[in-house]
Amino acid sequence: MPCPRCAADTPSWCVDCERQFDTWVRQHASDILWQTGTGALIAMIVGLGAPLIGLSPILGIAGVLVGFTTFLGLRGWGNARRRRQFLTDSLPRAYLPGPGR
Repeated sequence: MPCPRCAADTPSWCVDCERQFDTWVRQHASDILWQTGTGALIAMIVGLGAPLIGLSPILGIAGVLVGFTTFLGLRGWGNARRRRQFLTDSLPRAYLPGPGR
């Protein structure tokens, strides 16, 4: 499977495209704020809400795991979305692949 960005003969992303993605994705570093905020909000609602309405404290403890799982799911979804967004972006005009490509 060639590199999905520049079609270099590599098993996945080539080193140059991976480096460009790493630089590009830093523009969107604030994505983690809403992802962690959503996970924390769910953890608080479940973790604090379950004991308040009279459910077992074990369910409140499980709320932390639910919030963390929510964060991990949103993080994975966000990373995949940014990869797809980067792939639709055009290559730089003077892009020359490294040697051996």
